[in-house]
Amino acid sequence: MTIKRDEVFHENISLLNYSVIRMLALFLIIISFQSTSSAQRAETSSENKLTRILIIFDCSNSMFGIWESDSKFNIAKRLVGQMVDSLSREQNVQLALRCYGHQKQYPPQDCDDTKLEVPFAKDNAWLIKSKLNKLSPSGTTPIALSLEACAKDFPDRNARNVVLLITDGKEECGGDPCAISAALQSKGIVLRPFIVGVGKMDPDITASFNCIGNYYDASSESSFKQVLKVIITQVLNATSCQVNLLDKSGKPSETDVAMSFYDQKTGALKYHFIHTMNNRGVPDTLRIDHLSTYRIVVHTLPAVEKDNITLNPGKHTVIAIDAPQGILELKAGKSNQHKDLMCILRKSGETTTLDALTLKEKRKLITGKYDLEILTLPRTYVKDVLISQSHTTTVEIDEPGTVNFQFSLPGIASILQEQKGEYKWVCNLGDDVKQEVIKLQPGKYRAVFRGKNIKETLFTIEKSFIVEPGTSIQVQLK
Repeated sequence: MTIKRDEVFHENISLLNYSVIRMLALFLIIISFQSTSSAQRAETSSENKLTRILIIFDCSNSMFGIWESDSKFNIAKRLVGQMVDSLSREQNVQLALRCYGHQKQYPPQDCDDTKLEVPFAKDNAWLIKSKLNKLSPSGTTPIALSLEACAKDFPDRNARNVVLLITDGKEECGGDPCAISAALQSKGIVLRPFIVGVGKMDPDITASFNCIGNYYDASSESSFKQVLKVIITQVLNATSCQVNLLDKSGKPSETDVAMSFYDQKTGALKYHFIHTMNNRGVPDTLRIDHLSTYRIVVHTLPAVEKDNITLNPGKHTVIAIDAPQGILELKAGKSNQHKDLMCILRKSGETTTLDALTLKEKRKLITGKYDLEILTLPRTYVKDVLISQSHTTTVEIDEPGTVNFQFSLPGIASILQEQKGEYKWVCNLGDDVKQEVIKLQPGKYRAVFRGKNIKETLFTIEKSFIVEPGTSIQVQLK
């Protein structure tokens, strides 16, 4: 057969095009996977998550008071206006404004005077400033009611919901701002609120704000401006930390274990990580949201945890957790007949099962004593196995023997083991077979048998036998 040169050329071009298309498709799949992975990683950072900041602004009568260059109200209004202008440039920030003490004149006291004036939306800084410019201080100070009402101001909980309370005085309506704040945080509606005290306030009043959230004393106009900058920096930026998993010597040598970070107040999961040492051989740095208080569970065996962990804003926080570990190794004798046999692991003296593993596996365990229940026939119990720091403790199980039971007719048979002059039940054999092979641990045994259709106990047959490691014997029950 003769093939023309042009046909060969076009055929090669087609093959080349097909290869290019396949490579391009593979490339796009890889890029798509990497983009998805990057997006998933980005979601764990507070810098990429939507942050909603609700400003609760004190418009009570006392804000008319003169404070340095102007009234407290005018100074606070101007500086808050500058703050919302700067926040309007942030991609993942939405703002809202709630005011209290601005709708009714004091006296008389109206403790229902609180209102959401500007709801959450994008690019609404101008609206917040415009609304503040139209308001005038006039009423009382219902802080607790305003905090309680703000639960409905946030569209949902799928964001970092932040409350910024700006006030010059304490609760005046008999409410309990501390209880309301705690309830909002425990339900996951808001993070720990920020409170800015405007002007010189009585120490007893400022102390009362500590239970509500993070209190900042703005005793001067310049300090007020600086406090707002500090708060916004904290709200927008994640804080670095590292988790040191300490060995018995107090050194952070333990690693390669899963960790779960939970919000201490709500119980909601915030992060999952696999603990890692970086290229310098020290625990890797994490960047997480410092506005939450955390409970960390380190998924060692058994798990260890630490509660009420707070991070220092703008600083690197080292979290130390004791997690000294050693290794348990199970061996199944030279013939390896037990390699697929299961072992139940418990802490010494406890009944709760920690894990189940085969005799060919190893386990890294927190140092201490453990009890093993190995599912041999009969059960093998090993008590108070000591696991030491960075040491491998080996437990070797005796090899079983193989016993071939033969019956003259189908019947009912039980195997008993002699233990200190008494016989303990080991297992029952099948009642419809004439032959059965099982593996038994070394020891003295007795087989007790009666034919299935024989209705007189007197015809029970007994047969004693001894099982040696690695041997095979035959037991006839006839």
